[in-house]
Amino acid sequence: MSATKATDDQIIAALQEQGSTRKAAKALGLNVRTLMRRKARIGGVESSRERARILFLDIETAPIKAAVWRIWQENVGLEQIQEDWHLLSFCAKWHGEDHVYYDDQRKAKDIEDDRPLLEQLHALLDEAHVVVAQNGDKFDLPKIRWRLLKAGFDPPKPFKTIDTLKILKRNFGATSNKLAFVSDQLLENRKEEHKEFPGFQLWKECLAGNKRAWEEMRTYNIVDVLALEELYLKLRPWVPHHLNVGIYTDHEEPTCSRCGSHNLQLVGTVPTNVNVYPLFECKSCHGHSRGRQTMVTTASRRNLLVAA
Repeated sequence: MSATKATDDQIIAALQEQGSTRKAAKALGLNVRTLMRRKARIGGVESSRERARILFLDIETAPIKAAVWRIWQENVGLEQIQEDWHLLSFCAKWHGEDHVYYDDQRKAKDIEDDRPLLEQLHALLDEAHVVVAQNGDKFDLPKIRWRLLKAGFDPPKPFKTIDTLKILKRNFGATSNKLAFVSDQLLENRKEEHKEFPGFQLWKECLAGNKRAWEEMRTYNIVDVLALEELYLKLRPWVPHHLNVGIYTDHEEPTCSRCGSHNLQLVGTVPTNVNVYPLFECKSCHGHSRGRQTMVTTASRRNLLVAA
């Protein structure tokens, strides 16, 4: 079936029935990237100027397997590595959409061949304006880039990143910045604990092909992404110098720099050394943005002095 022959209803039904983009693409006879593009259009995203495409993302990787001499303070040499790490699963979700993307390696003939996951991740990243992840700048995105490079992919289109772990560390004084702690303190979607397979046991059992372990990994991965989205929305109005998502919307009227809403109220002013700007509060996300048009006249600025 070609992309043009598959109807929107057929694509939505396949995604819901198959549970993953890769399986839905196979059932429809479509390329994964083609299906991703069609899914985006179905969601009403024809133009990158309509709104920012914000992607919430979380990956799980297999451990590096190595031969070691002891279990404490061991420096592992490259020649001791028996199996390198690879992707085990990923979960992703677009802000403002209900559909959750999830896929894993449970049915892969070669569990180390994560190319099917990489194809989906590449298509998602290629569409994103902004990628949000917990510790994403240090872990998720470098790991994905390395696997994409190693597998021979071209780089996806450039995108901005928001790392919620960095936001927590820079702006708040929580007892712990781990997603498990802050989600328990702040959110309805709380990070899942490993119930049947605690700690490393979950990864060990997944690699051994345990179906129950894979289901627990799926739940764990999905809940992490739902918690991540809720956490980001909770933190967003507090973040100084949040990247300006308003650039992706129309500019016929003032736009919230954090969420892109036009539902703004003038609440005051923001002074600098030589200028004063209008201050707006967003009634959608409750963040603040300042205007770019100075309220100080040219004549008044001539009389303003600054410290030498």
